[in-house]
Amino acid sequence: MNNRKLLVGITQGDGNGIGYEVIIKSLADSRILESFTPVIYGSSKLFGFYRKQIHDLEPMDTNVISSARDAREKRVNIVNCLPDNVFVEPGKSTPDAAKSAIKSLEAAVRDLKAGLIDVLVTAPINKRAMAAEGFGYTGHTEYLEHEFGDKEGAMIMVSDTLKIGIVTGHIPLKDVCRTLTTERILAKLRLMDQSLRRDFSIRSPRIAVLGLNPHCGDGGLLGDEEQNIILPAIEQATAEGILAFGPYSPDGYFGLGNYHRFDATLAMYHDQGLAPFKALVFENGVNFTAGLPIVRTSPDHGTAYALAGRDEADPHSMMSAIYKAIDIYRNRIAYDNLMEGRLEQ
Repeated sequence: MNNRKLLVGITQGDGNGIGYEVIIKSLADSRILESFTPVIYGSSKLFGFYRKQIHDLEPMDTNVISSARDAREKRVNIVNCLPDNVFVEPGKSTPDAAKSAIKSLEAAVRDLKAGLIDVLVTAPINKRAMAAEGFGYTGHTEYLEHEFGDKEGAMIMVSDTLKIGIVTGHIPLKDVCRTLTTERILAKLRLMDQSLRRDFSIRSPRIAVLGLNPHCGDGGLLGDEEQNIILPAIEQATAEGILAFGPYSPDGYFGLGNYHRFDATLAMYHDQGLAPFKALVFENGVNFTAGLPIVRTSPDHGTAYALAGRDEADPHSMMSAIYKAIDIYRNRIAYDNLMEGRLEQ
């Protein structure tokens, strides 16, 4: 590996949301550019528009380019991948904004595949609006799974004090029970265990597994998924050497702070994991897609249309997403070098 700074690709997300504001604020301090080289995929026109809306902003050295090949260090590089007549309507969900979000993501993924950027950080999108424009995926995670392999990844919400994985992601709640299987839970436990070791440098990760029903089914009175589906997955994971524990009732688990005893938590469905995560660590939370050959993170918030163009958006989650992507990238290199050294011995 050479001594050049890592190239961090950043998609603009929905141009009518707070994506540009949190990106600009995250990169506003010129000292940050000593650590990495940012490459924003979007529009220099939209970048300029939102930059003017932010008060007390330091001068920023930008470099408008057509490809990440031309990215320069100590500059905020902007790949113009949108039409020159792109229009911005802060706070509104529009077809044009959804189309632009798709183009930004596709351009960044092309460069990621070509090795022109090292990691990917995605700004928030409007999933429904993109679906209406033919995107074909329920979110970033599903799109990246398709683009970078045929195996399923895992959404892991990350902060310095809490890591939560999800078994069933962007599906309706009514479909959770039908989708939940012992094999699916076991696959997520295997993936999380490997990710905690490789991506987060945790030597012997301890993973807590949540139940599905109130009070973990109360011995079958309130449901039998814990006994018939979840517990067998934990037992099989244990037999494979994975330190998995549970199932735990989510209310007591989070209410009593038991998550501090574990390196990560596996939730059964989206809101079971994301609701407590955002309540506990929202400002610095990061969404990480584990199990893929590339590193992708994003802030843990949405487009926040109500704040768009008002200079009120908090950039801390975006900043955390950028630095977490860099940390994971470096952890992977260190882990892989260690494993390669062991094989050569």
